[in-house]
Amino acid sequence: MHTISQEEATEAMPLKGAERTRFWRDPRFNGMECLSATFITHEFAPHAHDTFSIGAIEAGSQISTIKGERSQTGPGDFYLINPDEVHDGHPGADGYRYRMIYPSMELFVDVLEDVTGRAFRGTPSFSRQRLTDPELADAFHRAHRTLEGKAGALEADESMFSFLATLFQRHGSAIIVPVRSRESSAVRRARDYLIENYARDIGLDELAKVAGLSRAHLIRAFRREFHITPHAFLTDKRVREARSLLRLGWSAADTAYHCGFADQAHFTRHFKARTGVTPGAFRAG
Repeated sequence: MHTISQEEATEAMPLKGAERTRFWRDPRFNGMECLSATFITHEFAPHAHDTFSIGAIEAGSQISTIKGERSQTGPGDFYLINPDEVHDGHPGADGYRYRMIYPSMELFVDVLEDVTGRAFRGTPSFSRQRLTDPELADAFHRAHRTLEGKAGALEADESMFSFLATLFQRHGSAIIVPVRSRESSAVRRARDYLIENYARDIGLDELAKVAGLSRAHLIRAFRREFHITPHAFLTDKRVREARSLLRLGWSAADTAYHCGFADQAHFTRHFKARTGVTPGAFRAG
């Protein structure tokens, strides 16, 4: 007769009650951001991260669009989202509980080199952003719990290092840079202009001139290339910059002003829509 563990019992519990989030940075992995959360109604706006976004559903289901492709995921399913890939997320019928980590490119390479004992050639990436691997998902949940439970350094290092190495061995690949078309180059000029001037109030006319495209053409081509509109990209860029400032200890009010948001309430709404937590919770994590 199989005895159900406390972890299995917890995962089998129905999702109900208030939404819960726990956000922290783990010093054992160079301050890697970690999140465990239960979302019943919260919806993530389209956004991207400077880091990888790696996670798995523990219970319930999430409906997400990644790089323009929409699907539903549940227990045993993984998210393997590369830096700068646009995605969103919405609860399924009963919400979901999941765990996420956000390792930087540098940390990922360092872990792979440490585990393999040799230099990593190329840039790590994942060609599939969703996949089903129940065995590896269980390993991820165990490794994540060692971080959340503040386990000893050796236990945490072994479990998370081993997970990341196995994950890449099974599902990783190297980035291949495609040849860019003229239209692609044009919208990338517009994107770079938004990145460089994110705190300014940029108009569509101005951005279209930078790209050398009509306003309508720019919007269509930008969405086709990046799976997000120019305005949504600008808002997400501001939130990503805000994350950096909050990590440095800036106040929410100063951060909102510096990043070009109209006011603190506007900033808080967009920040939570892309991170799942408020600026204050993120700053304290």
